[in-house]
Formats: sequence, C-alpha cells, structure tokens
Amino acid sequence: MSRPVIGIAGYRDRARWNIWDVEATVIQHSFVHGITASGGRALVLPPDDRDADVLDRLDGLLLPGGADIDPARYGEARHPATDEPREDRDAGELLLLRAALKRDMPVLGVCRGLQLLALVYGGTLHQHLPDVLGHTEHCPREGVLGEHAVAFTGGSLAATLYGPRTVVNSHHHQGIADSGTLRVTGRSDDGLAEAAEDPAKRFVLGVQWHPELSDDRALFEAFVTSCAL
Repeated sequence: MSRPVIGIAGYRDRARWNIWDVEATVIQHSFVHGITASGGRALVLPPDDRDADVLDRLDGLLLPGGADIDPARYGEARHPATDEPREDRDAGELLLLRAALKRDMPVLGVCRGLQLLALVYGGTLHQHLPDVLGHTEHCPREGVLGEHAVAFTGGSLAATLYGPRTVVNSHHHQGIADSGTLRVTGRSDDGLAEAAEDPAKRFVLGVQWHPELSDDRALFEAFVTSCAL
C-alpha cells in the first residue's frame, strides 16, 4: 500500500551550503521527519500562486511556521514589530489552503499555519502579543523557545490527542485575535488561542506551538492517518 503524499509549503529564503550562498526553497527537515516517521511521503512545495492543481496529486497539506502574514490581508496597517510582507508566500499558501478546504483535504497548520487558518475562516490576528498580553512568555527572545501550559476543550480533536491539559513549546509574537468560524479548542492560561479546528471537516487542526521541534508523534501520526483514509 503506497504512503499518503503530504505537501509541505516551503518558502523562499537565503540559504548557504557547500559552495552555494543563494536564494533557495527551504523547509525545516523536522517537518519532513514528522511526516515520514509517521508513515507519509513528504513533498516540499515552493511558493506558487498560479493554481492549486498540485492538490490533485496530494493526500494532505501541512502549513508550517515562519514569517508574519501581511496584515493588509485582514485589514490592518503593519505594526513596527511585524515582518516585511512575503507576498509570494502569503498568496501561494492561501491559494492552497482555500482549495484544500474546499476538497475536504486534511490540513495541519503550525504556528503561522494556524494563523492562516484563522484568516481563511474570517478571523484576525494580534500583531504583537506583548502589546496585548503585557508579557513575552510566548517568545522570550528571538531564537529562544518559551514553555507554557495549554488547556483543551473536551471532545475536541486536540483533546483527543493531548488530554485536558499539556505543556507546549512557544516561539511566536503574533496570535489569533478573532478566530472567525474556526473553533478554538485550546488556550494558554492568559487566554490566547493555542489550538483551533473545524469539526465539520475530516481533519483541520492548527496549533500555535512547534510540534516538529518536540517530535510530537501523536499529532503527526493522527494527521498522516487521516491523509491515508
């Protein structure tokens, strides 16, 4: 039986290896490992906003973390702490996400991926959490992971995977302000949305933390299993 093929949205960035120091399409290998170790075949997708036809060849879509989403996409001016827009990435990933949801294709969103889900479901973001929450617990400093507890809604997909409460890693300065019609099923103790899902779909789940860094086998296995159905 062939492995389910799962597209991981890659992005364009400067990369250096061997003799090369060039623009490249990149993705952290930990995402690839999470998929392959759980029985899937990972396919890295460069930014491309021409069409979503590649979904014809995929069984699932994973949207990873990374640069901030352009706030113009949810009707706001850019905060000084918000990254410069990555138009190619925003356009390509939103195109794929909307098409995947229309097909009821399994989707896993990580950090930025959760935020993209919120936007597609009609929500908005907090552009800089210290302004809203009054602390830097969710991103102690650039390149340093924080750690905090998350409580989950009973009966949700997230609760099935993690139980009523767990501790997660954290490295994000933005978060969901309004989830739109996406159902928030996990919150940190300060009230910030940490997990959200669409129970009407086969598998649509976004998490604000980084399961690829904690080798979260339960999450990746559940996602890959849903892609094989």
